[in-house]
Amino acid sequence: MKYHFECSTCGTKYYDTKFMYLCPICEKTNTQDQPPKGVLKTLYDYKNISSKFEDLEKNNFLDLMPINSAENMPNLRVGDTPLYMYQDLNGKKLDYSVYFKDDSQNPTFSFKDRASALVSAYAKENKIQTIVAASTGNAGSSLAGICAAQNQKAIIYVPASAPKAKLTQIKMYGAELKTVDGTYDKAFDLSIEATKKHGYFNRNTAYNPFTIEGKKTVSFELFSQLNKNIPDTVFVPVGDGVIISGVFKGFEDLLMLKIIDKMPNIIAVQSEGSRNILANMDNDNFVSEKSNTIADSISVDIPRNFLFCKSYIKKYQTSYLTVSDTEIIEASVNLSKNTGIFSEPAAATAFAGFMKYQKENKIIENSKNVILLTGSGLKDLNAVQSII
Repeated sequence: MKYHFECSTCGTKYYDTKFMYLCPICEKTNTQDQPPKGVLKTLYDYKNISSKFEDLEKNNFLDLMPINSAENMPNLRVGDTPLYMYQDLNGKKLDYSVYFKDDSQNPTFSFKDRASALVSAYAKENKIQTIVAASTGNAGSSLAGICAAQNQKAIIYVPASAPKAKLTQIKMYGAELKTVDGTYDKAFDLSIEATKKHGYFNRNTAYNPFTIEGKKTVSFELFSQLNKNIPDTVFVPVGDGVIISGVFKGFEDLLMLKIIDKMPNIIAVQSEGSRNILANMDNDNFVSEKSNTIADSISVDIPRNFLFCKSYIKKYQTSYLTVSDTEIIEASVNLSKNTGIFSEPAAATAFAGFMKYQKENKIIENSKNVILLTGSGLKDLNAVQSII
């Protein structure tokens, strides 16, 4: 096998299995009111992989992916999203650089296409026709669109309260839409039940380990786009904790290959109305708060990737902060008017975190600062109606 799994909770390694969702040891101890244990990390034979980044680029990073052929990826441009550099914002000259990584330029207009594309490619390679997912909207519309391109069937469980634009996308792509009278957590549980009952392949983040492998590609791109340099900081919006774990994993792969020698300060930014990861960073026992935020894509009561995400933040001693809904909307307006990039509230949360750092004079002189913009503002027009 070109890869093996390691449990992020107990550390058990699994070498002789082609695929598994969670560590079977830890999964037995999981309860519905707590973040799941046993999320798996996918690891490779780093010693035998070329340490030359150029060779990896030429091969589409295939050596660091759990698939055998790039031909099984969808015939859409997933990734290779633009990185826009600014040295002045709001008419003010900066003594550092600000970069916006605009992942709304993916095929279904969100970062989630990176994970959906890899999961779909693995399914295609292994003759799997039906993929199921739970979503607040973006992951669902992403999987629906990617499956449409791959001639696969997508079944999406979504809270009925999800933004209309996202539900519309799912239907237009021809997926089977199942609206749930409840939260994302309920949709997640129902999709797992369907997986076990019908044998569908499940795309859920913090359940299918390959979602992190898809999301980590953004780190490889950032390294390439910054001329083989790492950024000093990366501001990432956080809900379940999977996107930020993917960002960590990408740079960690480069560390394992000795292509880079340190981890950037990957800054987790959560909405004050849904801060269940950051509020529990120093707690021995996880305590969930009811989420209520304008940023629906990162509104999560029980973050499924909490333990994995927390371990990364603790291991590399990176920063984290929360921002209010007011700060998120202000950031969205500021971003739109000053850059021409219209981002949904969840994506603008990352920029709100940057703006908070900026006000507190925490941005280092001559530093390179990346804001990860994860979805288009057209995904949720209702969120900004109050300021129109």
